[in-house]
Amino acid sequence: MGGVWTQPVVEVRGVDVVRGTAHLLRGVDWTVRPDERWVLLGPNGAGKTTLLQLVGAQLHPSAGEVSILGETLGAVDVFELRPRIGLTSAALAQRIDPAERVGDVVVSAGYAVVGRWREHYDVHDLTRAALLMQQWGVARMAHRPFGTLSEGERKRTQIARALMTDPELLLLDEPGAGLDLGGREDLVARLSDLARDSYAPAQVLVTHHVEEIPPGYTHGLLLRGGEVVSAGPIEEVLTAPLLSDAFGIRLEVQRERGRYSARRAA
Repeated sequence: MGGVWTQPVVEVRGVDVVRGTAHLLRGVDWTVRPDERWVLLGPNGAGKTTLLQLVGAQLHPSAGEVSILGETLGAVDVFELRPRIGLTSAALAQRIDPAERVGDVVVSAGYAVVGRWREHYDVHDLTRAALLMQQWGVARMAHRPFGTLSEGERKRTQIARALMTDPELLLLDEPGAGLDLGGREDLVARLSDLARDSYAPAQVLVTHHVEEIPPGYTHGLLLRGGEVVSAGPIEEVLTAPLLSDAFGIRLEVQRERGRYSARRAA
């Protein structure tokens, strides 16, 4: 998986996103390199999803510059850029017809469409889809309607779909949301395997919860009120003082065998 891109995958310089009188992002600088796995953390309304939409070429900045895979937003056809980016999000999931078969949900990413229509898929496409469904534990559900899957199965189907085009950048918007404990732990383990795969694309994961961060993720970016609180190597960012600052509450943070946990300080 992943391309052979050697330059920064994402470069965000002095970016603002303004809607009406609200600054969703303000003065954001951020660089992602091909071998890095980033987690974006912050409270509700911090700007995490807005930032992910920018680097997914779904949104343009109000000010500043965003470069993705060497292409600058505003000077590139985003419809040519987007197939190079794998994306999972609640918004994308809502576009999937509940009656669509799981195998078709995955393979149709090759044509950048949601759901199968009249496209032709060759043996390579079908084989890749089958391998990805096996890797993400949904192969036996290939002929089932998407709407009959559990939440965990739906999330894994979406990730298999996001990887179908062999992207150079993988964006995961709250993949653990709505999962029970078993579903979350299964997903974290699979994402950890992907994070440690040297052939996998650069990865950016958005979450509210440090418990959902897969071991193998290398960097963290903390947002609060649309501004960067801290960004850098994960062990330098996910500290009690910085997380407390971002979430506006005194927190204790622990790390054990690569997994983080946080709770209110006594």
